[in-house]
Amino acid sequence: MEPRIAAGAGSDERAARIGRLVEPTLEAMGYALVRITLGPGRRPCLQVMVERHAGRPIGVDDCAEVSRGLSALLDVENPIAGPYTLEVSSPGIDRPLTRRADFTRFAGHEAQIELAQPLEGQRRFRGRILGIEGEAVMIAQAERRYMLPMDLIRRAKLVLTHELRAAQAERSGDMEGAK
Repeated sequence: MEPRIAAGAGSDERAARIGRLVEPTLEAMGYALVRITLGPGRRPCLQVMVERHAGRPIGVDDCAEVSRGLSALLDVENPIAGPYTLEVSSPGIDRPLTRRADFTRFAGHEAQIELAQPLEGQRRFRGRILGIEGEAVMIAQAERRYMLPMDLIRRAKLVLTHELRAAQAERSGDMEGAK
């Protein structure tokens, strides 16, 4: 399983273990795990975010299919004691960036990135993704370029821009034409 960027308070070792458990099933179904979180509470919520391979669009029927497949697996493996809620979703257009490959795939687009600790006195960055160099994400912010160490990234997501919408529309159009 490719290392993922921490997603905040709900992203603990239990969620990581569940991610390792469900990932082979998702892969066999034709999906990739984007992010998994397990919320606190008496009835915790297991949120599983998936996408189709090759970036193909995902719909409600896909989420229902994944939910049925994961429910069966989770019922057998029982990784969560007691009742819980399973939510399956797609990443959406302003998606989280959780894998190294996401920063390569979305190079040229704008992102918001939050670090676990300050870099040059700053924790939050917003800029154009330039790609990956070594173990760092390169972004351009106005006239400056930053190298943000992957292991310091707490959360990252695409910013909804006209360019991103146009790229998504083009991809969706390409997918429709490929059918």
